[in-house]
Amino acid sequence: MRIRIFAGIAALLCSLLSGLSAAAGASTDALDLEKFKGKVVLLDFWASWCAPCKASFPWMQRLNRRYPRADLVVIAVNVDHERSLAERFLDAERPDFSVVFDPMGRIAERFDVHSMPASYYIDRSGRVRYTHAGFRDGDRAEAEREISTLIAER
Repeated sequence: MRIRIFAGIAALLCSLLSGLSAAAGASTDALDLEKFKGKVVLLDFWASWCAPCKASFPWMQRLNRRYPRADLVVIAVNVDHERSLAERFLDAERPDFSVVFDPMGRIAERFDVHSMPASYYIDRSGRVRYTHAGFRDGDRAEAEREISTLIAER
């Protein structure tokens, strides 16, 4: 009996800690990165109170429009505890990329997020290849080169 319970707990923990997919809770949208294998993913963590986050949204919007969806998927993960704050931010920014809500911080925890915004560039095989803490205009060229490099890899 104990072994079965332990195996069940171990399976649950593996599922939650998996870097490829996990449901983040009842009030949180699911984030299943597995379905994006074969595409480059720009995964960005943000909050409504974060000024650099606000500055990054137009840039992510341009990237999302520049590259075909077959190559690049932009996903913004909001970590506000109150969804209404995020929705107010989104009403102003009107992104055309996917937004996932993570009020409990479970997705952010999986990626060990310590700053806002925090971006993770994930290659076509599902591996995080580049990370960025914060957003500065001067870093855009380097970030775009990294994304272009990942997209060029087939």
